[in-house]
Amino acid sequence: MKVTVVGAGAVGASCAEYIAMKNFASEVVVVDIKEGFAEGKAMDLMQTASLNGFDTKITGSTNDYTKTANSDVAVITSGIPRKPGMTREELIGINAGIVKDVASKIIEHSPNVIIIVVSNPMDTMAYLAHKATGLPKHRIIGMGGALDSARFKYRLAEALDCPQSDIDGMVIGGHSDTGMIPLTRLATRNSVPVSEFISEDRLNTVLEDTKVGGATLTKLLGTSAWYAPGAAVSSMVQAIACDQKKMFPCSCLLDGEYGLSDISIGVPAIIGKNGIESIVEIELNDAEKNKLTESADAVRKTNGLLEA
Repeated sequence: MKVTVVGAGAVGASCAEYIAMKNFASEVVVVDIKEGFAEGKAMDLMQTASLNGFDTKITGSTNDYTKTANSDVAVITSGIPRKPGMTREELIGINAGIVKDVASKIIEHSPNVIIIVVSNPMDTMAYLAHKATGLPKHRIIGMGGALDSARFKYRLAEALDCPQSDIDGMVIGGHSDTGMIPLTRLATRNSVPVSEFISEDRLNTVLEDTKVGGATLTKLLGTSAWYAPGAAVSSMVQAIACDQKKMFPCSCLLDGEYGLSDISIGVPAIIGKNGIESIVEIELNDAEKNKLTESADAVRKTNGLLEA
């Protein structure tokens, strides 16, 4: 199993580190445009191998995609990160060109690759990758929902004062401060609805805190978060590498599912060796359906900026 991570910044390096430490890949190649940056990150990470007990080989490359040849999975994290006060959508002008260029270079050397898109605005970048490459829709996945769901579970566990391992819940919809839909109705603590433990007001606070989870961290850090995004991506890569058939909410190109077509947006999907093995259509109530429609409208509006 060979994995390429494009972008050696904080998210890309965290992703490479988590993949290596989980020890399921034989090789991770980190690529960046900054001279020597990916090589330095790779060397630094490799010097932790004996300390952290992994055998994964990590190499770095300055914009040389021949070193990524025959990758099974490629993660695109490249692009500019958010700054405080910025929305994900404001990144589209620069990041669209980067993602399009990177995707074509990856496929040139790895025609059978499965691509996971992390760059923001993530749903639009995943959609762009589909349109630019023409790959089958099961081979391009947007990461957002996996991260948003992890943030949702963190907030739920905080509210319930319980371990996160007790919590199950997911976030669907667009990966944006207004577009994501934490499914509070379906969230559980060991199969018991969380509404049994906390008030509706507290649950609404959890919902709102989840939606601005990325913005909250950007305000605190001065840039985008990286540990949780890196962990979310590494879990998806592992599901592919180990054919886990694991369910993640993630950005999928829809073709009639949930009444939506020609859009990449967050819905639950089974992830395995083929990428998206299947899309899971859960029964939403009318309020959730309306929110998903509104979220899709907002994503389409951002997609429209690709042609502007």
